[in-house]
Parts: sequence; structure tokens; C-alpha cells
Amino acid sequence: MNRPDQKNFYRCSKKRISTANQNEQQYRTTSSRGSWLIFFIFLLTASYSYAQAQNTSRVDTDTIKYGTETEIANLIQTLRAENTDVLDNELIALSLTSKNTKIVSGIFGFFSDREKDGLQERAIKAVSQREDEANETVLSALEYLGRMKSAEAVPVIMELLETEERRFLSAGFRAIGSACSGDKKLAGQTAEFLIDFYNDKDPGNENRSVIIAAIGDTGSSAGVEFLSEIAVNTDERFPLRIAALGALSKIGDPKGLDAIVNCISANDPNVRAAAVAALGPFSGSAADSAILDAFRDSFFRTRIAAAQASRDRKLAAAVPFLKFRAERDEVPTVRDESIRALGAIANDEAISVLESLFLERKNTDRVRILAADMLGKNTGGKYLSKLIIELDEAKRKNQTALYNGLLKVVGETTAANGNQEIETIARRFLSSGGIMEKLYGLDIALNNKLTGLKEEIIPLTKDKNESLSRKARRTAENLGIEIPKD
Repeated sequence: MNRPDQKNFYRCSKKRISTANQNEQQYRTTSSRGSWLIFFIFLLTASYSYAQAQNTSRVDTDTIKYGTETEIANLIQTLRAENTDVLDNELIALSLTSKNTKIVSGIFGFFSDREKDGLQERAIKAVSQREDEANETVLSALEYLGRMKSAEAVPVIMELLETEERRFLSAGFRAIGSACSGDKKLAGQTAEFLIDFYNDKDPGNENRSVIIAAIGDTGSSAGVEFLSEIAVNTDERFPLRIAALGALSKIGDPKGLDAIVNCISANDPNVRAAAVAALGPFSGSAADSAILDAFRDSFFRTRIAAAQASRDRKLAAAVPFLKFRAERDEVPTVRDESIRALGAIANDEAISVLESLFLERKNTDRVRILAADMLGKNTGGKYLSKLIIELDEAKRKNQTALYNGLLKVVGETTAANGNQEIETIARRFLSSGGIMEKLYGLDIALNNKLTGLKEEIIPLTKDKNESLSRKARRTAENLGIEIPKD
């Protein structure tokens, strides 16, 4: 009696199994088609991103060849932001043929900012044949020649100054002081030329301070006596005395120390501050004592100068004073300079103070970020784990300013060899971070030569964000990572 039911049961079971197999086959077919569709979309996206990346270079080159002054200015701004030199040769070629003031001045400015070779000949031509150039072009050329310490430009700039053309005097003085500084003999001759110009001609009051600063820029001891006389002259105008003190500091000749120490007791607080700031390059107990005593000056600029001089000299005896100022001074700039000085000194005592300033969460974002920056630059990544903890804590509490500041510090950190932690955090940024984290992750990879991040960097070279993909390609190139073409 049970047999018919049993047959029905088998028939139903067989039908269910057949239906299940059909459903599974249909699912596999649909799933396979979906996978191929996803893969096809990925290929299309990757191909588009790669084509877009390949086109970027061509578009930039075409902009240089055919673009308006505004388009070229925007391109230079992009190149400056990315700190790249990939189009330098094209820009040099453009500067040689273009007479457009904004274009040529923009190129000079871009190269000046990076102190990049390649435009000296064009700049000298602009100065020597200035009647054929716009004033803006000549001024930009002078700035470039000074930045590049172009000794071959000194005779041309001297000739320019001797004409006493007011429109070019200030820029010419600034340029010639730096341009001659790499050649000791030429520097001495230039210093004497400037002293004679100051004494025998009429540069105008607006240019006297510029000439004094230019004498300091030469670095020549030939200017020490002249500068010392101005610095100690109580009848001289304060701006000129201050300029002379700064120039004596640049030269750093011990013969100028007496004049500087003499000015530390000046009645004018700005002269006192300038004198303390000028002590940085000089050694000896007299200079040390003057710097430490300056921390007690009620004029805040003198305390700033004391911190800067301590930084320049890496004066370990100043650490207790710097700690006090970093923690308690009512002027933020004094605190900032004190923290920077602690970073420059970087002995055990100074590092301990910086760690305390960074880890104290009651301190202002400004103090904590700067202290972290000093630790990052002076400890070989030793404090990276603590820095990451504070970075994540800032993100958790939505402390945007603190997070962004610490993120920048991490991005600029260079760790000691063998520090695996730096590679771990870079991989985290590159794999799962936002745009900003990825950009800083690339900085970490480049700064620390992390070629092991190849698999994380290559996909970013095809990212739809142009700034990110461009930086990723540049990073890969600098690390020797080959980017696949498909």
C-alpha cells in the first residue's frame, strides 16, 4: 500500500533535483556573465584612465606650444604645485623665442623658485638688452640671476647699476650681492663696488638698506669695517643699523662680533633684537651669554631672536630657556621659534621636551603639530608609532586641523633604515586612504625609497583624479617602478 506513495516520492524528488540543477546551471551562467561584465567594465575604465594619463603629457606640451599667456600661467601653477620638472626643457625653449612679458616672467619665476639651471643665458640677455624687454621681464631676470649665484652675470649687472636707472636699482643691488657670492675674489670686488656706490653716488634712502644687505650677501670680509661703523653709529637711522647687523651676521667674520655685542645694550628694542639675531654664526662665551640673557628681554622680538640664535648655534645651554618659552610665553611666535630651536639642537633633553609638548593633548594644535614636525625630522621615525596613535585619535574626534597637520608630518617623515613601520603606514594610506592620505602615502614612499609598495602605487597611476595619477606616475618613475602599458 505504500508503494504508489513511494513512487510519487521518488518522482517528486527527481523533479526537484532536476529543477535545482537547472537553477544552479542558470545561476552559474548568470554569475559568469556578471563576472565577465564587471571585468569588461574594469578594462574599459582602466583603458580610459591610461589613455587619459597618456594624453596629459601631450596636452601640456601643446599648451606650451600654442597656449595663451593665461593657459601657460595656469600650467606653470600646476607644475609648481606638483614640484615637477618634466616640462622644463619645453619651457626653456619657449623663453628663448617668446617676447610675451607674462609668459617669460612666469618662466623666470618658476625656475627661480626651484633655483633651477637653464635660463642664465636668456636672463643675461634680458638685462644686457633691456631696451628690447619689458621692465617686468628684466626684473624677473635679475631675480633669477641672483638666486642662481650667476657669477658670469656680475659684470652685466654692474653695468646696469652704473647707469643709475632708478627702475632697476633695487633689483640690481639684490641680484649682484648673491650673484658674486660663489667667487671669493669677485665677492670682494663687488663689496667694494657697492661701498663706493653707497658713499659716492646717490642711491636714494630707499636703496641704502638694500645696498647694505647686498654687501652682506657677498659674504666678503671687505665689507666688515664699513658695516661695523654703521651698526654702532647711534646717530644713524635705525633701519640702516639693523640692516648692517644682519649683513655682519651673513658674513660671519669674527672682526664684526664686537660691533654686534655693542648693540645688544642699545636703547632701541629693534636694534637689540637685531643684534641678538646676528649672533647665530659666532662662537665664544660672550656670544653664548648674550643669547641666554636675551631670553629675559621684555621685548618679544628679542626673545624670538634669542631662540633663532640658539637654533643657528645648536646651543645646548639654551634648552631650559627654550622649554620655558615653548610652554609659557604669551606670544605664539616665540613659542614657535623655541620649538624649532629645540628641534635643531635635538639632544636628549631637547627631544624629551618636544615629546612632552606633542603628547600633551591640552596643548594647542599649533604647538602639537610643530613639536611633532620636529620629532619627525630629527629622530629617524622613532616616534612614528606615537604619531600614528595621535593621528587616529584626531580623526576619531573630528579634529580636522590637527589631523591634517599631523598627516603632513607623517608624509614628510624619513625613517631610519630597517624601519618597517613607515612602510606599513604608507601601504595603509595608499590602499584605503582618501585622496589626501594617498598623496601623502606617495610622499612617504618616495622619501623612504619604498619600492616594495609597487603593487599599491601602480593602480594609482591610472586613478581618475589627475593630480593623484600624475604624482603616482612621477613617484613610480623616481623609484624605478615600471608602469605596465595595459
